[in-house]
Amino acid sequence: MSCISIQAQQPKKPTSSELYEAIEKLNFIGSVLYVAAHPDDENTRLISHMSNAVKARTAYLSLTRGDGGQNLIGPELRELLGVIRTQELVAARQIDGGEQFFTRANDFGYSKHPDETLAIWNKDEVMSDVVWAIRKFQPDIIINRFDHRSPGSTHGHHTSSAMLSMEAFDAAADPTKYPEQLKHVKVWQPKREFFNPSWWFYGSQEKFDAADKTNFYELEVGNFYPALGLSNAEIAALSRSSHQSQGFGNTGSRGSETEYLELIKGNKPTDKTNIFEGIDTSWNRVKGGKPIGELLKSVQENYDFNNPSASIQKLVEAYKLIQKLEDNHWKTVKSEAIKEVIAGCAGLYLEVAAASNTASPKSVINLSLEAINRSPQNIKLLSVVFSDGSRIQKNTDLQNNDSHRFKSEMTIAPTTSYSTPYWLDSKGSLGMYKVDDQQLIGLPETPRNVTATFNISINGVVIPYVRPVIYKTNDPVKGEVYKPFEIVPQVSAHIAEPVIIFADDQQKDIQVIVKAQRENLEGFVQLAHPKGWNVYPEKQKVSLLHKGEEKTLVFTVIPPKNQSEGLLSPMVHIGNEVYTKQLIEMDYNHIPFQTILMPSESKIVRLDIKKKGENIGYIEGAGDVVPESLRQIGYNVVIIKPEDITTDNLNRFDAIVVGIRAYNTIDALKFKQHQLFEFVNQGGNLIVQYNTSGGLVVDDLAPYPMKLSRDRVTDENSEVTFLNPQHELLNYPNKITQTDFEGWTQERGLYFPDTWSEAFTPVLSMHDTGETPKEGSLLVAKYGKGHYIYTGLSFFREFPEGVAGAFRLFANMLSIGKENIKANQQLKQ
Repeated sequence: MSCISIQAQQPKKPTSSELYEAIEKLNFIGSVLYVAAHPDDENTRLISHMSNAVKARTAYLSLTRGDGGQNLIGPELRELLGVIRTQELVAARQIDGGEQFFTRANDFGYSKHPDETLAIWNKDEVMSDVVWAIRKFQPDIIINRFDHRSPGSTHGHHTSSAMLSMEAFDAAADPTKYPEQLKHVKVWQPKREFFNPSWWFYGSQEKFDAADKTNFYELEVGNFYPALGLSNAEIAALSRSSHQSQGFGNTGSRGSETEYLELIKGNKPTDKTNIFEGIDTSWNRVKGGKPIGELLKSVQENYDFNNPSASIQKLVEAYKLIQKLEDNHWKTVKSEAIKEVIAGCAGLYLEVAAASNTASPKSVINLSLEAINRSPQNIKLLSVVFSDGSRIQKNTDLQNNDSHRFKSEMTIAPTTSYSTPYWLDSKGSLGMYKVDDQQLIGLPETPRNVTATFNISINGVVIPYVRPVIYKTNDPVKGEVYKPFEIVPQVSAHIAEPVIIFADDQQKDIQVIVKAQRENLEGFVQLAHPKGWNVYPEKQKVSLLHKGEEKTLVFTVIPPKNQSEGLLSPMVHIGNEVYTKQLIEMDYNHIPFQTILMPSESKIVRLDIKKKGENIGYIEGAGDVVPESLRQIGYNVVIIKPEDITTDNLNRFDAIVVGIRAYNTIDALKFKQHQLFEFVNQGGNLIVQYNTSGGLVVDDLAPYPMKLSRDRVTDENSEVTFLNPQHELLNYPNKITQTDFEGWTQERGLYFPDTWSEAFTPVLSMHDTGETPKEGSLLVAKYGKGHYIYTGLSFFREFPEGVAGAFRLFANMLSIGKENIKANQQLKQ
């Protein structure tokens, strides 16, 4: 069980009670693998129960990193959102006591059927990764969150996760399947596989209560853990609440709770409350394990909560025996676990901190090291070996509570890999990340490659403790703040805007920000650009004296006369090296500080676009870049806070745009709807982007009756039919054609209305293959002197990708009702 109160970036400092829990887990030799599709799919109640009550080694295999979701806490989408959600899963497991794994599957967005999912993913590669996870983790039991027998009834990723898990159950034991893996792991046959049903598979709690559960296994998961003063459900809620980017804050509960499991593979336990029945979970299952089990049982029975160090001698004896095991799997797993228990019982704190949070290859870093033994146990620090191969010989007795601090330095080797999520190193496909190193596949994070190994002697037994180099500082408000130590290029550059829209053929000045990661950098910067575009000057010198210094260079970009698009990429030349990566940093309180290297490129789009009206008010929803995108095409966009929604404030705008899911997330809007409707009544345009039907803060989303559904079109290339080709939205001021629906990304749209008042005019029709036409993606109604528009089209995804047609259609939406009389007459002819 993890230290629940500890912040995400600080080292673990287990309590005496938590050490006892860890000793109990040392005595359980069994594993459970929970399998689903996305971050937040996992059942944290069941994971916490298996880890903390059963004491099983428990892990969650999420096939994707959740890259296709929405972000409620910031603007990051796609790969960067996947990084956030990965870290949220890691944080969740630190709370509920599980481990975390992934496959290379990319969450490309909502999918309606596993056939589509497995066609976009590479089924064989994802299957290989599931098999790899099973062979590496060696679970006795697999539990699927979703039902493999229900294709088409839920998200295609969900059903696919269960189907792949079912197939991998047998494939992992077959040496002819993915034999290249057997250089690193051995074949493995899990004993049982279960499906973990819940009320939402049945449609309601009432239907689930009434369902036949004769063949279900019932697990009581309402455990109370006195050592923490928390129920299992409270721990699960804390874990669940780690998914902040998805808005899954959860309130814990107390009292008896039941989870149900349906056996779908393997032999059948007779005890319907014990899914490990018949599986030896003692040390006897491991050759040479019996004396280890006896030692650890004695440690557990005689544990002194007021003096954990009294257990060290027998724990060290058990550690010695574990090193002699022939079973490399349990030898590795239990060696790491018992080492940390020994350290915890001794109050042994080992730390190596750098003077800065970043360094580049070939640089020398200064280090501060600390080793302290806070127990009467005889402990000696023999040496410290750094990852660059250098060594400090110490042979120092660590006296009780006497901190041993010293300085050192190390050189970052020129071949040291940069610190960045390994799955983003190479360009993948729509459905798959590209990872060539088999040993990396499935890991939640890139392993830290700058480390110090403290060789500690306890009772003559040498135990190596590997600690990553970290960075810490003191913040006047937060106090001690930790950050990961990162290896970064000596220079990085990026263009200030990820997408730059040219609404006409006028040139624009583009800012390129260059940042040094070492002292005394000199070189020059060029911009790679598409054919037909011009950049002036061709190159500019740059000189950066200090690490962390930034300079902004201005280039003039001249677009072509006609519509065109491409990529603009800065190239920084330092000596014979050319640097083309952007250094992205993300700092959220609930996850560790993140450093990501991505190709430094911005999309440039020369649009053929016209617009009417200038002043747009924007009510922010759940994080999108629509305001910036509208500024790019020349609108004056002002962010309006809910408390500023007054008649006087609204009247100065030509149109008001409401951000995605605003009516799901902004409670104050329930008191402002009548003012927004009055704005329309007096001649304004109100554009409301998609919301979900659940959790609306208003009763009336529109001035006329309209009902949201779960209708969505996930095929971004699906055919679009113009229901009313002469409608103003399709003709003024931009003539919308089928070309404007080319190049869309991830989806057409989501959560369309399916019923609406006759006051609304549907403009577009679209549908996924095999489905009925969906006509609710873009609805417009005249209300008083103005227009109300509701749209489920995914502009929030298309704008960051610079999709030209999305900009042109949105400009028409903002311009509706503003045509002059002549234009209106021409339209009617």
